[in-house]
Order: sequence, then structure tokens, then C-alpha cells
Amino acid sequence: MNRLLACGTALAVLAPFTASRSTRAAAQDTTRVNEGVRVGVEYQPGVRPGLVVLPGPGLDSARAIVRRDLDYSDRFEIIMLADAPTGSAAGRGGTEGGGGLNYGIYKALGADFGVELVEAAGGLTARLHDLNAGQMRNQQPFSLPPTTDPAYRLAVHLVADEVARWATGTAGSAASRLLFVSGGRIYRMDSDGEAIAPLTPAGQTALSPAWSPDGQSFAFTQLGAGRGGVIVQSLVSGATLQVPGPAGGLKITPAFSPDGRLLAYAQSDESGTDIYLANIADRCCAQRLTVGRYADNLSSTFSPDGRRVAFVSTRAGPPQIYAMAADGTDQELLAPFDYGATGSSNAPEWSPDGANVVFHRDVSGSPQLFLVSVAGRRVRQLTSSGRNEDPTWAPDGRHITFVSDRSGSRQLWVIDVETGRVRQLRTPGAARLPAWSRRLGRTAVAP
Repeated sequence: MNRLLACGTALAVLAPFTASRSTRAAAQDTTRVNEGVRVGVEYQPGVRPGLVVLPGPGLDSARAIVRRDLDYSDRFEIIMLADAPTGSAAGRGGTEGGGGLNYGIYKALGADFGVELVEAAGGLTARLHDLNAGQMRNQQPFSLPPTTDPAYRLAVHLVADEVARWATGTAGSAASRLLFVSGGRIYRMDSDGEAIAPLTPAGQTALSPAWSPDGQSFAFTQLGAGRGGVIVQSLVSGATLQVPGPAGGLKITPAFSPDGRLLAYAQSDESGTDIYLANIADRCCAQRLTVGRYADNLSSTFSPDGRRVAFVSTRAGPPQIYAMAADGTDQELLAPFDYGATGSSNAPEWSPDGANVVFHRDVSGSPQLFLVSVAGRRVRQLTSSGRNEDPTWAPDGRHITFVSDRSGSRQLWVIDVETGRVRQLRTPGAARLPAWSRRLGRTAVAP
């Protein structure tokens, strides 16, 4: 229930404010909620703590980014204060709280946490107020580049991630980025769907982008312009490296090992498609991990510890999800399937905690997202509306970006696997093959 409905006295105090819960995106798929226990607040199943980003002078852009990041984390119910005054007196005047902040006003609106951003030399100071405990829990200064600097947004995303860590014990994943393909070019965007920029030139065909673990480069398949194969491109210098391997054939679906020294990819020839593992750190050597025998093996993904690789294989007929040791041994079916009920399975990606692999599988002719638990081999369907494919994990391990036509064209969407909330990341054209980075630091390259 919206706790604001029971707060008539608070509405009288906050006459200039218009307060409301943020509107959830329509979630027509999974609705199970498993929030668990957070630090410092008593929770009921399915109830998230209320959080308000407090008004104040300046820093309007930073507040908007932090508020959106915390909303997109799906860990809080965001309380909006529309048309709130921006002066330092807003919400002050009482004796409760640090620095004269009147905690009672925001508690009456249903807030458990208040986030305060204050201008400081060279950046801002972020403060997290625990409104139930009546005290400021954390504060920290953060340096920020000018708002016109391409690195500004990433610096603010890092603030939001730290605030999420203060409130819940786990950092957010706002300071991460996505790669995707549109019109044969690879683009990059911030995790909130902003700051879209092309990374590969027009006139060539680029496919299957994959982030390096350090976020400083990416791999992709390049076709056309008299050049092909798997390329690793630096985001710092733009320099490229052609990944070593057997001559001829088509090289596709690259994937970095967790330490970034190795790159797996699939190469096809007349006998089938097989997975190779190249040593890109030493720029040499490619080891063959599968033997096709007129079957296709592709779309590899490493477990977080680097010891296992999940992949797609047609060895038993339609494509399905298999797993093997990183040296190619111990190959086995990973995701059980049922002939007649479901069809081909593709595009696996290992979760950051190693517990699950997400993939898409045909159901009545349309691809849908599924999770398979690595330990128990239990399969769980995540989506059911439209065509949904090519999933990729956020670094927080609870959000997945995927491609869906549910809006009428192929666009990027994000699903929270705990609550089922689904939201769109708009791209200028049809989008394909997204890849989500790990958490990025201040050294990450700006557009």
C-alpha cells in the first residue's frame, strides 16, 4: 500500500511538495519478490524501503542521475518530491536529524532513507540519512569533473553505487555500460540508457561484442572491408588486435576469460563449428576445445572462476546448452530440455555469482528467457510476452538486459529477476546482441 495515503498531516506540512511513489514499469512476467534482509531496516517480504533524494541548491543533474540509478536498482521505493523548493531550507527547520534536517517530514511520506547531495570543492558530498534511526549513517566526499566532461556521468553513477552499498550492503551496478549492435555497428551506452556512442565505423559489419574484464577493450566479429575474424579493440587508443587462430573459416561469438588473458571464440568450416581458446595476452596459440563432427559448437561463456565454459551445441539435434571444463574436457548437457514442449536454446551467459546461466529458448516458436541453476539443473522461465532473446547479466547479478520486440521493434529491455520489473532502454534503431560490462571505476574510458 502506498504509505503516502495515510499521511494527511505530512501533506499539510509539505504544502509545496507533490509526493508520489515512482511508477513501476509494467511487469507482465515473473512477479515473485525475494528481498531478504537489508542493513538497518526491518523488512517484510515484498516490501522495499522507501528512499527520497532530498532537495537542495545546485547539483540538479547529479540528483537526477542518482535518483534514477537508485530507482533502477530495484532495491528501493523511490519517493518523488515534485516542484520541491531547491533552497537549503527545504525539509529543514525541525530539531531531528543531522544539520537541522527534519526527518519526521520524510518519514511521514514513507521514506526510510534520505539521500543528500551537497556541493563541495571539486565535487560533492553524499550523505545517507537513516530516517527510522534518526541519524546520518554515512557521508563521503566525491570528486566530479565538469558537467561537460564525458566522464561526468560515470563519476555520478559511482556515487549512486556507493549510496546503494551504504543502504543495503551491496554496491549498485549503475557504473557499468552496455554494448549493442545496431545497423551493423557496435554502440556503447550507460547503464541507464543514456550517452549512446558508436565504437565501430560505418560501412563495416560488426557482430557479437564482448567486454574485456577491465572494461578497457572489447572483442567482436568483423566482416567486410576485406577483413574478417575476431578483433579486440582498445577503448583507450582505438588500436586493434586480430585474434590468433586457424586460417580460413568464419570466427564468431568471442568471450573473454575472467582474467582477460584468454579469448574463446567459434570457428566454422565444412566439418562444422568448433570452439577455440586463444592466448591474447601473449598474442599466440589457439587451442581447440570441441570436435564438431558436422555439429556446431559456439556461443561460449566462462564461469566467474574461469574453470567451466557453457556453450551451445547441436550434437544431439537442435541447439542446446552444454558445459565443459575450460580445457575442453568433461563435456555435458547443462540445461535439461523436453522435446515437443520447447525447442532450440541459444545465447548462454554465466551469472556473476556463478549460480545460474541465462539463455533463450524457443517456446511455441518464440524465444523466451530462461535460467538454469548450475547446481540443481533446475530451469526457470523468465519471460512470456513477445520475442525475447540474447540475454546479458548486469554486474549485480539480479538484472538482465535482453532484446525484445514487445514494443513493436527490436529494442533493449531490462528485467529484474527478483521482482519481475521490466523497463526499456531506448535505442535509435533496432538493437541486437547486447553485452553488459562489469562494474567500472574512474579509470574507465569515456566516450
